[in-house]
Amino acid sequence: MDYKYIDQLLERYWRCETTLQEEDILRSFFTQDNVPAELMRYKDLFCYEKSEPQEDVLGEDFDAKMLARIDSQRTVKARVVRMPQRLRPLFKAAAVVAIVLTLGNAMQVAFVDSSQPAPAAQTSIHKGSSVADAADSASIDSAKHAGMTSAPQSNVLLK
Repeated sequence: MDYKYIDQLLERYWRCETTLQEEDILRSFFTQDNVPAELMRYKDLFCYEKSEPQEDVLGEDFDAKMLARIDSQRTVKARVVRMPQRLRPLFKAAAVVAIVLTLGNAMQVAFVDSSQPAPAAQTSIHKGSSVADAADSASIDSAKHAGMTSAPQSNVLLK
């Protein structure tokens, strides 16, 4: 038997060019008992609808149930949000910052070597030549104001 028409329909089916009537022809062809051996591999593809039970069908009263759920009025109660509840995220963030800072300070103290003394603040006064002359009134006034008994003497640079 020549199945050129069925082969042409299959080619068009794979290219998605068949109409619904042509797909019905393919389904009816592959549901019969005597299908050629070379086309037997396509039989399950076209016969699956008849072998599968249709369980996932919506009932007749589906629309009525959905509309009843939508139309039912539900009372909405307003919740009162108090100030501590509003500020709780801020308190949590402040606690996290405090913990991080405390751990950072603890880590700094842990890494300081206790065998070496901490460097003392150096408060040495540099004694060099004064910009102001000894006879300068600003120098004398500032010396009296600072509580010095005599005016500072200018140092002479030797070359």
